[in-house]
Amino acid sequence: MGTPLGDFIRSKRDSIQPQTLGLPDRGRRRSPGLRRTDLAARAGISVEYLTRIEQGRDRNPSVAVVHALADALSLSPSERDHLRYLTKITGGECTAHTRPAPPPRHVRDAVRQTLRLLEPGIAVVTNRLGDLLAHTPAYASVTNGSGLLDTEAPNLTRYVFTDPRARAFFADWDDIADEQAFDLWLAPTVESSEWFTARLAPLAGPDLTRRLNRHVVPRRGVLRLNHPAGRELRLLRETLELPADDQQLTVLLPADEETAAAVEELRHGHGQAHHGALRAIS
Repeated sequence: MGTPLGDFIRSKRDSIQPQTLGLPDRGRRRSPGLRRTDLAARAGISVEYLTRIEQGRDRNPSVAVVHALADALSLSPSERDHLRYLTKITGGECTAHTRPAPPPRHVRDAVRQTLRLLEPGIAVVTNRLGDLLAHTPAYASVTNGSGLLDTEAPNLTRYVFTDPRARAFFADWDDIADEQAFDLWLAPTVESSEWFTARLAPLAGPDLTRRLNRHVVPRRGVLRLNHPAGRELRLLRETLELPADDQQLTVLLPADEETAAAVEELRHGHGQAHHGALRAIS
């Protein structure tokens, strides 16, 4: 049985063309990417040891080996962070898990007050599972009609993978799907991620499972929305981590004048010309 760490290393190895690392092309082979022998040589470890890591038979490689693999794979800084995180949770899989449970949905008063200070801006508090915990009225304006906020406990990840309207709403749906799948690895605990994934997988199908196993570190570029009112929105995302709460505060900023004007029209059309009531979902 594989591990998240082994799956990530294998997927990165498969995605690398030897020529990009200055290695010779050794002709056709059954699987794409970098050979185990080449990666092991670059990392300074044996092929047998690399095989054990990839197959999940060695769950606790040393820090030196992890760094050597990161260098050998030419990982970006964000990919290196993900590799270290997967090493940590893979090693912890040998310990007894607590009972899987959802993360808390409470939003602290100080965070709610911060949201109020951001009005009439577009802001939302979420957790890594995609739960929308609180948002400003302007956030409701830019998502109105998309179906995202239609449920009692809206969840962005579930919406992206199970609601057909999401594919029309997000102009770059594939990128957003990669982001939401990746964030499940960064959930407050391994248990909460497993709890959520087990419930979502039967509904989302192989699309979610495939993205989870690919471990693609998302770029998180400009968010492009096709608003149901016919507006095209381009939004910059600034995210503030709230580590004490395992939550994130994200502010969406118009990326151009056309989007700024469209957001203002949507706010007026949604009855938010003046400060509206902060929406907390718990």
